[in-house]
Amino acid sequence: MLGHRSIHQLIAHPERPSPVQRLLPFFPAIFVLLWSTGFIGARYAMPHAEPFTFLSLRYALALAILGAVVITMRAPWPGRRPAAHAMIAGSLIHGVYLGGVFFAVRHGLNAGIAALIVGLQPVLTTILAASFLGERVQPRHLLGLALGLVGVALVILPKLDGSGEYGLVTLGPVVLSAFAISAGSVWQKRFVGGVDLRTGTALQYLGALVPTLILALATETMVLDWTGELVFALTWLVFVLSIGAVFLMLYLIREGAVSSVASLMYLVPGVTAVTAWLLFGETLSPIQLVGLVIAGVGVAAATRRRKPKAVPSL
Repeated sequence: MLGHRSIHQLIAHPERPSPVQRLLPFFPAIFVLLWSTGFIGARYAMPHAEPFTFLSLRYALALAILGAVVITMRAPWPGRRPAAHAMIAGSLIHGVYLGGVFFAVRHGLNAGIAALIVGLQPVLTTILAASFLGERVQPRHLLGLALGLVGVALVILPKLDGSGEYGLVTLGPVVLSAFAISAGSVWQKRFVGGVDLRTGTALQYLGALVPTLILALATETMVLDWTGELVFALTWLVFVLSIGAVFLMLYLIREGAVSSVASLMYLVPGVTAVTAWLLFGETLSPIQLVGLVIAGVGVAAATRRRKPKAVPSL
């Protein structure tokens, strides 16, 4: 039986938020920060490993860790159909998406350029979500997406100076990556929403491991140069990206609209550019800074939730 103090506390705090609920407003910012480091990790790793070999190792390690978590915590296992859908979503979100990015970086494309091109995927995701999920695209969403597109374009323009290799071999894979993560996000929302995040994420990496391992066996030597940079990149990408950031992304997709979550990607190119400046000394021009601000405004407009109107008391 509750004492007087406990009852008083319950009356004063009838619905005290949990620690997760308190941190919920910060999840989008944390996700953007973590997700942007994936492109930096690709820059660190690709000089020392072939793309599909590296990704196969990354997915195998993430699968082993999550498999142990699932078994230890006795997480619920889905049926065959939901499990298959989780694997399909994983092959798109991780296998095709990251496969294209790492392949392009390996063949000479700047990691920042890869992030910027993939940053256009919110437009594709919004269209797919409206077509297949019936999500309403309100004017403020369109305005936010348009501002984000303009901001990303302003960040891209100073980098497109004619230098480097910007051919089909490098640009084609990252364009395919943008389509893949868009389709994978919609697939995740449509078919995998009821699957436990722990087992669902493990199944995603199983689905991603299949195509990358096949491509590694078929097209690569599968030789790794075990340098400090490669070990650091692998450790960071497995624990921080493959587990931390992906759990956040799937949680945000489950709790909100796919188009709103996708619009967060507009911030990734800017954060990647800032991180590249801090780590590698890449400079940001004034027009790029303007683009980052515009992209941020676009994200705020696209993701802002309207407060419900107050009902007047009688």
